[in-house]
Amino acid sequence: MAAYERVLLTGGAGFVGGHLANALAETYPEAARVMLLRPGETGAHPAFAAAAADLCDEAAIDRLVADLHPDLVIHLAGQASIGQAAKAAEETWRVNFHGTFGLGAAIARHAPKSVILFSSTAAAYGASFRDGVLSEDARLRPMDLYSRSKVAAESALADLAGPETRLIIARPVNHSGPGQKSRSFVLSSFAAQIAAIEAGKAEPRIKVGDLSKARDFLDVRDVVDGYMRLIAHARDLPERIAVFNIASGEARTIASLLDELRAMARVPFEVEVDPQLLRPAATDIASVACDASKLRQATGWAPRHSLRDMLAALLDEWRADFAKVGG
Repeated sequence: MAAYERVLLTGGAGFVGGHLANALAETYPEAARVMLLRPGETGAHPAFAAAAADLCDEAAIDRLVADLHPDLVIHLAGQASIGQAAKAAEETWRVNFHGTFGLGAAIARHAPKSVILFSSTAAAYGASFRDGVLSEDARLRPMDLYSRSKVAAESALADLAGPETRLIIARPVNHSGPGQKSRSFVLSSFAAQIAAIEAGKAEPRIKVGDLSKARDFLDVRDVVDGYMRLIAHARDLPERIAVFNIASGEARTIASLLDELRAMARVPFEVEVDPQLLRPAATDIASVACDASKLRQATGWAPRHSLRDMLAALLDEWRADFAKVGG
């Protein structure tokens, strides 16, 4: 397993970042660990030193990388919601592309021998999902600005990476589970609405989008395990710039996942389709699933949490939130 002495984590105060920060602190307890936070942002992990800087402030990021000289950079920061990205095109491009470009340039200048893990997205394949379950060799055909900004960031990091840099581009499928508190994501939205109904804070009706779509989902804890295994094996990978899907390989309809949540619910509820939650047909795909054989072969990774585990943990957390503050 690769050992690291100086670790820089961006996006560590977010949903995935919280899980990953725990894993990094446990796996590399002797390393100097720094977490990039936006000015005024809270939620730094206690095992990390906090560095306040805007990701899009190239001078500040350059100073941070020059001072830390990291040998491991995990880049999670960015606009994570496709729906939210569509409402803020300029901000999404500034953060997802320009922020990533500035970070990559700083690494190239000051830490050219580092390992970089970039959290991209399986949505980069876009229209290619019409061909079925996809491997990393599939053509990138992004269909929305979020995915286009991620593909552009991938290319920028690959071009900026020096000959001694190890760049790992991870393309995870949709992931949810404990810690996902944003209602911008479909399963978290369902769980929050159900918890609100159970707490008597909402009418027994939840609003949904198109339930017929099928998506490959993973528990966030399995995605983080994939990241950690890639980090550990980074120096042994045959490719200097390597791309890995993190996926189950199986698409489940949103309707079937809602049915599982309904079975866990303590009260009955009705379902109402909200037109505002429907995506344009031209930019949506009926089924999305990825092949993660490459990750399995390179690291021995396999999902350890069932979708039922993921949904139960998500619903229990929303219940606890409503119990604490009344929603």
